[in-house]
Amino acid sequence: MSGIPWVLHVDLDQFIAAVEVLRRPELAGKPIIVGGRGDPTERAVVSTASYEARAYGVGSGMPLRVAARKVPEAIILPVDQKAYLAASEVVMATLREQPGATVQVLGWDEAFVGITTEDPEAYAGQIQEAVLEQTRLHCSIGIGDTLVRAKNATDFGKPAGVFRLTKENWLEVMGDKPTKELWGVGSKISQRLAKHGITTVNQLAAADPQDLVPEFGPKMGPWYAQLGRGEGATEVDDTPWVARAHGRETTFQQDLTEPDQVEAAVKELTARVLEDVAAEDRPVVGLTLKVRYKPFFTKTYARKIPETFSRDDVLTQALELTGKIEPDRPIRLLGLRAEMAMPDDARKGHTPTRSGW
Repeated sequence: MSGIPWVLHVDLDQFIAAVEVLRRPELAGKPIIVGGRGDPTERAVVSTASYEARAYGVGSGMPLRVAARKVPEAIILPVDQKAYLAASEVVMATLREQPGATVQVLGWDEAFVGITTEDPEAYAGQIQEAVLEQTRLHCSIGIGDTLVRAKNATDFGKPAGVFRLTKENWLEVMGDKPTKELWGVGSKISQRLAKHGITTVNQLAAADPQDLVPEFGPKMGPWYAQLGRGEGATEVDDTPWVARAHGRETTFQQDLTEPDQVEAAVKELTARVLEDVAAEDRPVVGLTLKVRYKPFFTKTYARKIPETFSRDDVLTQALELTGKIEPDRPIRLLGLRAEMAMPDDARKGHTPTRSGW
């Protein structure tokens, strides 16, 4: 296909809520909150909210009970991962069917599409029509000359629109935005940048990359400066993504206060994580224990371990990590993440992520 190479970022609008509306059309236009088992009296967080619920300040990660108080009339539904995965697979298959498309999946509800065309807006419109026809789901599309610019462009196209960000208009559109609105710069990194007088994208773009090295290191310091300019990878990589780690976590309805309760919970988490790891057929090389103390203070404890396929070795190491838990502090959540050795042919490079794990 002749033309100019472009990166398109396809992001499904309010994906989980939209899938629920497809199953129950009578919910259309109503405030929908999806999280946990759908019971706001239990400890759980919001997975997603419809635009109608977001208008009241409900957002992902918010405690479900808080969201329910904000929107008393909301319909609160349990998470149904199988339904969302099935819908996602149809969407990604539809993207791969587009002429000349190279597809890099980022998650259930988003993907990069690499194309060569003279009219990326027209191509984006064709994608929107195809996804809508195949799934009855709407998507927004960001167009860019780098992955970073395409990803940030999508925010300006929502809902169900198309927006282009390139080198020419990057600072005009993004320059006055706070750094936390950049893909790959969350609240914590934004706060660390602010300590150096960098609060806007303009300021980050103008920063000397070497000045950021003492704070962020020789790799990440220059990388954050690059993000400020919207620069980075320009080609979509369709090499199958290989998970670096698998993790599980549990929020307890009653705080854990006794060592034997913690031990039992870690044993259960380890068993669940190892089920995921077993499917990868790669050895475990590191563990991270996530602990959320009451009322809502989270710490992580990590260690590298000798490469092992042994379930007993992993469990022993996980239980040893519990020795770092602060005594006499009630625990409301535990999580365990197992890092695996990476195969030689795995996709290389750093991709920003919104995942907290």
